[in-house]
Amino acid sequence: MEAYLEQLVTQSLAFSLIAVVLVAFLESLALVGLLLPGTIMMASFGALIGSGRIDFYSAWAAGTVGCFMGDWISWYIGHRFKKPLKKWSFLKKHRSMLERTEHALHRHSLVTILVGRFVGPTRPLVPLVAGMLDLPPARFAPPNIIGCLSWPPLYFMPGILAGVAITIPGGGSSLFRWLLLSSAVLLWLACWLAWRWLRHGRRGSDRLASWLPLSRLRWLAPLCMAAAVVAVLVVSQHPLMPAYAHRVGQVMALPW
Repeated sequence: MEAYLEQLVTQSLAFSLIAVVLVAFLESLALVGLLLPGTIMMASFGALIGSGRIDFYSAWAAGTVGCFMGDWISWYIGHRFKKPLKKWSFLKKHRSMLERTEHALHRHSLVTILVGRFVGPTRPLVPLVAGMLDLPPARFAPPNIIGCLSWPPLYFMPGILAGVAITIPGGGSSLFRWLLLSSAVLLWLACWLAWRWLRHGRRGSDRLASWLPLSRLRWLAPLCMAAAVVAVLVVSQHPLMPAYAHRVGQVMALPW
């Protein structure tokens, strides 16, 4: 079944764009997005874009449409069914997350709607809670438009970079791909550790708190960032980098 779907996606542009709309819609839909591995699926579409099988701007437009549909349907569900939703047992299990989202919307509604679009657990919750709080559409729309326009290309990007790397020809391409992967992993890890360091003391305890206390984060985060900078510098000097950068530019170039 998976092989059949992959064949349809790679051979039919229309089916590919419908799939992008559907994934973006379900990833944004109230509560459904908590269960869907949308980040991985968007990165997979990005790989198809990077390999030249899907047009970047068509996929961007399709993803934006899906985001709008999911967010506004979620807002309407929250607005229309706020009383029964508050009694729903599933939401009671996520009461703490809902309370934090509600508190953030009360204090900084515009920032919360925009930032929530890029945070996995809150992406399908913020529009729902905004509707439950009767946030006016005029206040919900501006940050929602910005978020829906900027979310698809950002989530496509890891897959695009990987897809382009796969298609790079020439000697040493295998080493170049490993250098790219190492740079990306180190950079992501450095940013994540820095984020935990900055958020230390303002977040509740979790399973990693005992493994990453403040004393360890103070040296581990800078060390990882230094390693990421070195890895980026090394890969930028590789002979295949100009061809790689040129190919990325071609993928994202305007069609006219």
